[in-house]
Amino acid sequence: MIKKALIIGISGQDGSLLSKYLLDNNYEVYGTSRDYEITNFNGLKKLGIFNDVKIYSMVLNDFRSVLKIINMVKPDEIYNLGGQTSVGYSYLQPFETFESIVNGCLNILESIKYLDVDCKIFNPSSSECYGGSNTVLNEKSPFNPISPYAIAKTSAYWLTSNYRDTYGIHTCSGILSNHESFLRNKRFVTMKIVNSAKKISQGLEKTLELGDITIKRDWGCAEEYVRGMHLMLQQEKPEDMIISTGVSISLEEFVDYTFKKYELNYRDHLVINDEFKRPNEINTIKLSNDTLYSKLKWKPKKNVYNVIDNLVDKINE
Repeated sequence: MIKKALIIGISGQDGSLLSKYLLDNNYEVYGTSRDYEITNFNGLKKLGIFNDVKIYSMVLNDFRSVLKIINMVKPDEIYNLGGQTSVGYSYLQPFETFESIVNGCLNILESIKYLDVDCKIFNPSSSECYGGSNTVLNEKSPFNPISPYAIAKTSAYWLTSNYRDTYGIHTCSGILSNHESFLRNKRFVTMKIVNSAKKISQGLEKTLELGDITIKRDWGCAEEYVRGMHLMLQQEKPEDMIISTGVSISLEEFVDYTFKKYELNYRDHLVINDEFKRPNEINTIKLSNDTLYSKLKWKPKKNVYNVIDNLVDKINE
C-alpha cells in the first residue's frame, strides 16, 4: 500500500528536500502553501519534482483551513514544516512567529484529534530551545529559550508532547540543529556569507557585514536531516530526538573557510556591524546525536565543511 504524506510548508528548503526523499521512497506527496497563486516553488522546480506533488492553499493559523485539507487528503504522515524559520526575524515579527509556530502546531493536533484519523505527525523543534551551553546537550537537557522564535518552538514542543501523552496521538518532535542546502533562503546568514564571498571575488562587492562572529553552531546537511525526520516517524512508539552532526564551529570559522574557497582573506573584507547583533544571542550550542544513532542508525555523512563545499559548488554553477 502506497503511503500518503502531507508536507505543510512544502515550498521551503526542508519541504522541497523532504518531498524528493519521499517520492524516491514511493510516497504520494501532498503539500500546502499559504498562497498557492503567488508562491514560486523554486525548490521543487530546481529538484525537478514540481509536477510530481499535489499542492493546496492552506492557512496554518486558521483551524478550519487546516482541518479541511487534512480531512481531504487523509494522510498517513504529516510533516509540519510551515512555521516561521528565522530567529532574527522573530524579533521583528513576534506575533507572526507565534501564530505560525504555536497556533499552527495546535491546529494540526486538534484536527487529528477531532477527525480521529490514524496519522503520524512530525513537529520540527529547534536547538535554539536550549538557550546554549558549553556542555554537550541531549534530549534530557532542560530548555531555556531566549528569543521569540525559541519560545514559540518550545511551546510547540510541549504541545506535541502533551497531545501524545493525553490523547495517544502518534507525534514526535525532532530537535533540529542548523541545517543548510543550496535551497536555503538568501536572508539566512550562511547564504549571505557564500553569496558575498562570490561577489567580492568577482569585484562586485568589497565587504561583508555581520554581527557576532564568535557564536558557535552545529551546521548540518539538510538533505540528511529530512531523512532523519522520516526515520523518526517510522518508530512504533513516538519519541523526541535531536538531529545534529554533533560538531559545532564558530561563525568566524564558517566565514574563513568560505572565503578561502575563493582564495580570499576574510579579514580584508569583514565588517562587524552592531545592527546585525540580536538583543539576546546564544553563544554556543553543542549537541549529541547519540539517541538517533543508537535507535535509528542515523548518522550524518557530511560535516559543516562538506556543506560549505556544496553551497559554493551550487552557487558557482
